[in-house]
Amino acid sequence: MTSREDETLARAAVAALTGQLALVPQPGLPDPRDLDARVTRRDHRQLRWAAKSLEPGLAAMAAAARRTGGATPRLRAELGAIGRCAEHTVGRAGGGHRGALWALGLLVSAAALDPRARGAEVTHIAKRIAAHTDRGAPRRPSRGSTVSARYGAAGARGEARAGFPHVRRALTALDGARSAGASEAEARLDALLTVMSTLQDTELLHSAGPVGLRHVQAGARAVLEAGGTATRAGRTALTALDADLHARAWSPRGSAGLLAGALFVDTLPLPPRSPG
Repeated sequence: MTSREDETLARAAVAALTGQLALVPQPGLPDPRDLDARVTRRDHRQLRWAAKSLEPGLAAMAAAARRTGGATPRLRAELGAIGRCAEHTVGRAGGGHRGALWALGLLVSAAALDPRARGAEVTHIAKRIAAHTDRGAPRRPSRGSTVSARYGAAGARGEARAGFPHVRRALTALDGARSAGASEAEARLDALLTVMSTLQDTELLHSAGPVGLRHVQAGARAVLEAGGTATRAGRTALTALDADLHARAWSPRGSAGLLAGALFVDTLPLPPRSPG
């Protein structure tokens, strides 16, 4: 049974995912321009609906973490089972968000294990959960794990077992952009580009290969080096990168899922101070 705290964490995670979906323009990614799937072949309204279908599963993950009380193999097994059910649910709602579910599920569970944890503390707890093997996982390798093995990329599992370094980089980018006077949307786009600039995105490796991945990383760095999306030069570079990736049908979906994870961690409220 879930508690009010579990449901609050799940709603915050879904809000982070829908917040990521709302950014415009997201290079190569579905955004509010993609009505009727004209641009990325993924209908933005359908993706928002599918994102909301994740809430019960994420609340169940938070409840499992509170009930278990530690980053144990038992918790990892429960999260895996809940995650597979959530994947089925989101599939019936239109599909998508598999990478975001992985990241958000671990981060929500970490936040439930230690309600006072914030920032990098949350990612380190998630790392301890991800260190355990999910013995109930299907034996057939996923596309992501196959691509990771082929190219030596960390992949989603490696990212989690390393403590979500790209979530932490996105959090740093958010703070830096906000401090420099960027709007919230600009700060979030800069955080997305920060992730894209270094992540070995298995979705891109699958569709574009190593050369294509390096091309996308260089394009993201070019926007940041031009001053970020808050500047005219940076915005021009972003527009060019967006057009390029849409023309090539390359989609950095791994980066999008990690940005959603960062937005969730970023929006966790500060814990109440102890009296006195």
